[in-house]
Amino acid sequence: MLSFAITTHAFPVIAINKWKQRHMQRQMQRVSLSASIHHDSLRVLEWDKLCDLVASFATTSLGRQALKDQLWSLNQTFEESLKLLEETNAAVEMNKHGTLRLHLGHLDAMLVKTAIQHARRSIPVSGYEARAIVALLQCAEIVQGDLKAVIKEDKDWHNRFMPLTEVIMEFVINRSLIKAIEQVVDEDGSIKDSASPALKQARQQVQVIERKVQQLIESIIRNEKSETSTLEVNNIDGRWCVRVDSGQKTSFKGLLLSSGSGVGSTIEPLSAVPLNDELQRARSLVVKAEADVLLALTKKLDLDDIEKTLNSLVELDVINARATYGLSFGGSSPHIFLPDRSSSSTAEAFLPRSENLYGPLPSKREWTLYLLKAYHPLLLQRHKEKLRKAKKNVNLATSDAALDNAPPVPVDFLVSQKTRVIVITGPNTGGKTICLKTVGLAAMMAKSGLYVLASESAQIPWFDSVFADIGDEQSLSQSLSTFSGHLKQISNIKSQSTSQSLVLLDEVGAGTNPLEGAALGMALLESFAQDSCLLTMATTHHGELKTLKYSDEAFENACMEFDEVNLKPTYKVLWGVPGRSNAINIAERLGLPSVVVDTARMLYGSASAEIDEVITDMERLKQEYQELLDEARHYLRHSRGLYNSLLNTRRKIIEYSTNLRFKKMRDVSEAAAMARSILHKKVRELDASAKQPSQNNKTISSSNLSATNKSQTVAENKEPTIADKSASSVKVFNRSRSDKSGPPKVGDMVHVSSLGKQVTVLKVDSSKGEIVVQAGNMKLKLKLTDIQRS
Repeated sequence: MLSFAITTHAFPVIAINKWKQRHMQRQMQRVSLSASIHHDSLRVLEWDKLCDLVASFATTSLGRQALKDQLWSLNQTFEESLKLLEETNAAVEMNKHGTLRLHLGHLDAMLVKTAIQHARRSIPVSGYEARAIVALLQCAEIVQGDLKAVIKEDKDWHNRFMPLTEVIMEFVINRSLIKAIEQVVDEDGSIKDSASPALKQARQQVQVIERKVQQLIESIIRNEKSETSTLEVNNIDGRWCVRVDSGQKTSFKGLLLSSGSGVGSTIEPLSAVPLNDELQRARSLVVKAEADVLLALTKKLDLDDIEKTLNSLVELDVINARATYGLSFGGSSPHIFLPDRSSSSTAEAFLPRSENLYGPLPSKREWTLYLLKAYHPLLLQRHKEKLRKAKKNVNLATSDAALDNAPPVPVDFLVSQKTRVIVITGPNTGGKTICLKTVGLAAMMAKSGLYVLASESAQIPWFDSVFADIGDEQSLSQSLSTFSGHLKQISNIKSQSTSQSLVLLDEVGAGTNPLEGAALGMALLESFAQDSCLLTMATTHHGELKTLKYSDEAFENACMEFDEVNLKPTYKVLWGVPGRSNAINIAERLGLPSVVVDTARMLYGSASAEIDEVITDMERLKQEYQELLDEARHYLRHSRGLYNSLLNTRRKIIEYSTNLRFKKMRDVSEAAAMARSILHKKVRELDASAKQPSQNNKTISSSNLSATNKSQTVAENKEPTIADKSASSVKVFNRSRSDKSGPPKVGDMVHVSSLGKQVTVLKVDSSKGEIVVQAGNMKLKLKLTDIQRS
């Protein structure tokens, strides 16, 4: 009974443990499957090659490895991705500023790391490691000093370089340690004689003994030297000896250290053995003295501060490498965001537009993915390499070389908020697969804090994962491109994708009967659109998949443009238009017999031909619309420029007229002041002459009197001038003119000649030469030239 009770209680425990084991196994299998799909996706997208390319811009070995690890992980959260981009932007600002240089090529970071490891295990650091630590601290000091100098000139740079400012300002520079190392270790890593008295004495002893043993060896050689003998001084393992040619006999006794056929023998003379032994003991004392110096130096190291500084500089090297890559390839900082499906816009604008028309992104995001003039980073890198090789070899300047060196064609991706699946059609080698890879790489670059190779208005949603089923040579060898492998890969992708995933499918539904493949492809894409990932991009040759757009607004069509005149693809993406079949038309242009072409068209079906005609008309109308749209935008920009020019001219005219009016009023005031001064002078002269003795006054002759009377009569008939007025009248005139020289003030009474009445000033705008007045119950806006001061 007891055993039965134990059994009944033990059974559930065993069952639970087995269930836990199976559950953990399933979890491990799912994790392993997810890692495998993730690895396959990164491989077919050639992410590893891009990681190596970006890491090559790091200047330290630790920085290159750290950057590769960071880029390959792709496990950043949205907040971490934002921080990475912020760091890259700050490093770009530093590079553009020019004063701050984060190039750390002279720094041996690996040697510093080894020194820290040795010191933590109480192993003395070597002289080379000590000098590497000095270089590390000096580098940190220079970077910190340059940053402080820049911030001292302009405090705004403190925030513009954030968060790198915080990292650099936290450097701990132990100048006493730098001085201590420089006192005992030379620049080549050797220990200085002055490092300790014991070391200096030991080295002097070594020098004395070496001179003695060298003199002894040289004397032995001189005594043995003959016309046929060849003896040389040699040193083996620190012991001085004599090298003798093969077969040659010597008169001195010694120890044979080495011998070989045709190379002679090395003999240590017995008379030199004691000196060599003494030399070895002296050298061991030197080694011990050097070790004591390095051990004392090691104890002075603040390993935590050194390690923190090393990690910070390696981090700066990683960030600077990301920034330098973006600047070298003309990249731009992408705007990443977490998409909100609930606020999707109903706008449908899939037509490519000129990039110089795009301003700030709209507050209500119209696009899920917005990439203009996006380049495949590896294609652009290969193009740059070809250009470099072409410049080195002038013989490549041929038409074929020019064709090979043609730059890759950028593509535009404009995906509206409501679109979940994009179906891309087009001919083989038309660029469909490159489009998928370009989007996938751009998404991972933005997530990793890299600049994307697109226009500055790039807008990319933050994807938690990118899954790709794209065929290549390696996948063909692994049978992943077979239909069964293709379906299995898509099934695994669907099981692992989330609502924040990007899925890229190349040639969906291919590899089997076209009807069945098209049906499966439609079903798969509909399932992805309903309940799977954030965005799916699929390429296909199945025409049936083009019709999904017209039954579900979550789908959108795109096709690769084809030049039917030159019979070659243009590698440009046409949005909103399904691709059409070009095989029969191409066959006809290539000279296939008309009977065969006509039969093919008949077998293809009149309905399909009509659909192709409709697609042709759609493409033609779209191109015409695009041309008209570009022309309208051109005229709109031109008219805006003319309008702004007119406004600027009008403002200048108003300013000039106002300044001219004030200048005239100032000139009149100055003239009045001058006239008043002249009149004052004349009055003083008349007063002075009136006070002279009466004997000086003579009787005016009749002729003079008559002339004076005539002039007075003429003066009385004329309008009095400023010079004729008295001093008091000049004062009144000047005061009235000075009061009216400037514009009126609020509350002043002015006369409006057109109204024939006095009005009150309410507002004055001198810059525009306008005034607002109150005339009874009316408020009027007048020009300053329309009024007269009371």
